[in-house]
Amino acid sequence: MGISTKEISEVIKERLKDFDASLVSADVGRIVAVGDGIAQIYGLQNAMAGELLEFPHEVYGLALNLEADQVRSVILGDFGHLHEGDEVKTTGRLLEVPVGDELLGRIVNPLGIPLDDKGPIKTSKTLPVERIAPGVITRKRVDSPVQTGIKAIDTMIPIGRGQRELIIGDRFTGKTTVLLDTIINQKGKNLFCIYVAIGQNAASIARVAATLEENGAMDYTIIVAAAASDPASLQYIAPYAGCAMGEYFLESGKEALCCYDDLTKQAWAYRELSLNLRRPPGREAYPGDVFYLHSRLLERAAKMNEAHGGGSLTALPVIETQANDVSAFIPTNVISITDGQIYLQSDLFNAGQRPALNVGISVSRVGGDAQTKAMRQVAGKLRLDLAQYRELAAFAQFASDLDTATRNQLERGARLTELLKQDKYQPVPLAEQVAVLYAGTQGHLDKVAVTRVREWEAGFVRFLKSERRGVLQEIDKQKALDDSLFARSPRRCRWWRPPACGVRRRRCRPRGLTRTRCSKSCRR
Repeated sequence: MGISTKEISEVIKERLKDFDASLVSADVGRIVAVGDGIAQIYGLQNAMAGELLEFPHEVYGLALNLEADQVRSVILGDFGHLHEGDEVKTTGRLLEVPVGDELLGRIVNPLGIPLDDKGPIKTSKTLPVERIAPGVITRKRVDSPVQTGIKAIDTMIPIGRGQRELIIGDRFTGKTTVLLDTIINQKGKNLFCIYVAIGQNAASIARVAATLEENGAMDYTIIVAAAASDPASLQYIAPYAGCAMGEYFLESGKEALCCYDDLTKQAWAYRELSLNLRRPPGREAYPGDVFYLHSRLLERAAKMNEAHGGGSLTALPVIETQANDVSAFIPTNVISITDGQIYLQSDLFNAGQRPALNVGISVSRVGGDAQTKAMRQVAGKLRLDLAQYRELAAFAQFASDLDTATRNQLERGARLTELLKQDKYQPVPLAEQVAVLYAGTQGHLDKVAVTRVREWEAGFVRFLKSERRGVLQEIDKQKALDDSLFARSPRRCRWWRPPACGVRRRRCRPRGLTRTRCSKSCRR
C-alpha cells in the first residue's frame, strides 16, 4: 500500500505544530572538519570576529573567519582529540590572559598557564590580549632612559622608557644577548621585564631562564614561552599576551619592558594560520594585513602622562634577517613602525666585535632625550668619531702613506672601538661607563696599546672603586659632570710638556706621571 503526498504533508504539519524556535540556540555549532589547527564550524550564527570559542575537553579557539555558511576558528592548543560533529559554543568574550605581580618570576605559556612546575598562579585580574593603543593626548614625551648596561648602545643609540627600539640582524649575532643584558641591568631600577620567546626550542628558553636566574633577574621578570613545538596559534598570540601583562604595570603607574624574541617567527606563524584559513596570500605568501599584525602590537608601547598614572611600557622587538638584507618585507615593515633600530652585523660579530653594532645604520629617533646629562657630556663626539674612523680605516687600506692627523685619528678610533667591546651578561653601570668613555674620548688612552685597552679598563675601574669611590657615587647621584668632579679627577704633572725634540723623559716621583725634563724641578 503506497503513501500519498497528502499524508506526508499532514505528518509534517503535525510535527511543526509543536516546534518552538526559541529553544534552538544560535550560539551552538558543530565541527564540520578539523585539521592543521583549524576547525570549520557550522551553526554559530551570532559569533563575533576574534571571539573566544569553547571546544570539548576545555580547549578554546578564536573565531577569525566569519563566512556565509560557516565559521573558521584557530584552536589554541592540542586539537588531536577533536572530531567531526563535536559541539562548539560561543563565550561572548574576547581572549584574556591573567596579569598581576603574581606572575613575576614565573614561566607561562601565552594563555597564562604555568610551565615551570612551581604550582598554580593565583591572580585576580585578567586583561584582553587585543587592546586599542593609548591615544596621543594621554601620552608624554620620552624623557628617561632604559639603561641597557651595554656601552655601545647607551652612548650612541640610547633607549628611552616608552620607546620602541628594534633589534635587527642575522642569526647568531647576539640579539638575544642584548635583551638579556638589558633585563639583567634593571636590577634595583624599578623596571619590570617581560621576555616573550616565540618559536624557539625548549632548550634555548631553558637557557634564558637559567641565565636570568643566575643573575638574580627572575625576581622582576616574566617569561612567556611559545616554543617551536607549540601550535602556530600560540606563537601568534604570544606577543599580545606578553604586552597585556606589561600593560598591567603601565596602568598601575609603574615601568615595564617587553622583549619580543622574535617577531619574524610570529609573522611566519601568522602566515601559516592565514594560508590554512584560506585567506588570499600576498607578497612572499604573507596575508595583506601582516603590517597591521605588528603595528597594533608595537603601538601599545607608550609613556603616559601624570594624569593617566605616569607609567610606561617599552618595547624591544627582534627581527631576524637573512644575509644582512634589511630591505626584505618584514624587516622594512617593522623598521617603519619603530622609533629606531639597533643593527647587529654578522661580519663585525665574526671579527670579534661584541656587541656587533653597526653604528652607520643604527639609529634612535629619541636621541639625547633618553640619555642622562653625564652620558651626553662624554659621548657627544663618540658616534661621529667612530663613523669617521671606519671611513678612514676603509680608505687607509689602499694608502701607502698617511699624514700625522689621519694616523692619530685612526689610532684613537681603534682604541675607542676596543673600549666599546664587552662580555655578555656583564652590564656596566652608568657611572663606570661615563668614567671610562671620558678617558677614551679625551685621549687618555692614546698611549695605551690597542691589545691592552681592555686590561687598562679593568684596572681603571678597580682604581675608581678603591681610590675614587666618591666620584662614581657622585656621578650616580647627580647624573651629570660638574667642575667639582673634574677637580677630583687625576691630573697630569704640572710641568708636563709633550716631547718636541727628543728630550729625555723621566718620572715624577709623587704621582708617577711622565713629564719632559726642564729647568725647573717637579713640584708634584
